[in-house]
Amino acid sequence: MTDRNPKQARAVTLHLVPEDVWFAQKGESHYQPDGLASEGFIHCTHGHDVVMEVGNRYYRDDPKPYLVLEVDLARVAAPVVYDDDERRFPHIYGPLERHAVRRIHRVERAADGTFIAIGEPAPDHLS
Repeated sequence: MTDRNPKQARAVTLHLVPEDVWFAQKGESHYQPDGLASEGFIHCTHGHDVVMEVGNRYYRDDPKPYLVLEVDLARVAAPVVYDDDERRFPHIYGPLERHAVRRIHRVERAADGTFIAIGEPAPDHLS
């Protein structure tokens, strides 16, 4: 299923990003994750539990600190496409405007690297 109308999308989605990648682009007007050039889109996820599942599936062994961005899809200029029938994983086909990021949260992890929870909103200096 493909849906290219962000107006019909849920208002907020989540994007998991290593803290160092987010910081490296702090002065930019747009954010571009490492995979955008090779994959052509930014991975997003609806639901706190689902984003923790994604973190554990793909990044559990990566010891870096991670952040979760709350993205307001209505403020995203690039096309938003759902390629899954459940409409849980929107893909943003282009860079993400920083003003579309409503909040940034740190990810809480267990000693073994397991992603366990989305923490409190991060300090403003992370925006």
